[in-house]
Amino acid sequence: MAYQDIFAALADPTRRQIFENLRDHPKTVGELAKGQTVSRPAVSQHLRVLQDAHLVSVEPQGNRRLYSIKREGLKELRDYLDCFWSDAFSAYRAEIAKVMENKGEE
Repeated sequence: MAYQDIFAALADPTRRQIFENLRDHPKTVGELAKGQTVSRPAVSQHLRVLQDAHLVSVEPQGNRRLYSIKREGLKELRDYLDCFWSDAFSAYRAEIAKVMENKGEE
């Protein structure tokens, strides 16, 4: 799974809201559909996209399905974003070294 797929899955505002609604605890499609401007079948389709992106998992419980965030699915996205943090920290470290070197020359 590439981080691009995760970005694509979370690019849709409705899908992102559904994903965020799973933050506290697992929920059924019916629970997730409450308060949405889209139909219950549309929520199911959004969940399928999130599942394909490895962002949510589903657990059948009797005649309903319980969806939850698959936290390890965010690992690739975190790894991608972390490279920017390490680049920023490296640039910051280099700037501090340059300032300290210039102070030593004064």
